[in-house]
Amino acid sequence: MKKRNKALVVFSGGQDSTTCLFWAKKNFEEVVALCFEYGQKHHKEVEIACQIAKDAGVPFILKDASIIGTLGRNSLTDTSLKMDETIPDGSEFPNTFVPGRNLFFLSMAAVVARELGIFDLVTGVSQTDFSGYPDCRDSFVRSLNVTLNLAMDEQFVIHTPLMWMDKSEVWALSDELGVFDLVRNQTLTCYNGIPGDGCGHCPSCKLRREGLEKFLAERNK
Repeated sequence: MKKRNKALVVFSGGQDSTTCLFWAKKNFEEVVALCFEYGQKHHKEVEIACQIAKDAGVPFILKDASIIGTLGRNSLTDTSLKMDETIPDGSEFPNTFVPGRNLFFLSMAAVVARELGIFDLVTGVSQTDFSGYPDCRDSFVRSLNVTLNLAMDEQFVIHTPLMWMDKSEVWALSDELGVFDLVRNQTLTCYNGIPGDGCGHCPSCKLRREGLEKFLAERNK
């Protein structure tokens, strides 16, 4: 991929967005990381995201998106809800789904990027390992990309380098980018706020661990 000028990465400090951050550093001349506070219980991710961006030499912007956590009930922002570890029978997705999160994140990211003269946005969503979240699907991202361009009369491009990768392939990409150890030990993917390998039993940790085990098995053949 030919290097473009600037990119803004929607950045949480987790496995996927950190892999995307270094993918962007490889493919763009300048990279900016944008992180959001939205009332998430695993708030430590913000601190970790800031440190990773600093170590990577990437400017870090933090925005308040706390309204997201007040609009609908979900177990990532509501401490009274017990977290679903699987998709419950009769439900389309688990209660870890934060309604509108990626819609808000990418819309806000486009506004911030426009002010910075940036028109390439990078997000780590994946339809392959999307945990039942509808706002991680390719059709949603493509639709929103058109909407943002119409809304601001600009030509944004939303890049989704992980869209068709499962978690083992994301681990492989981080290895290819030379940041496998950083992603494994310093990122925070766990919904319970435990860095690295995490708690081991929340949905995010399960997905991460299964992908890691598959990747290591393939690498060690």
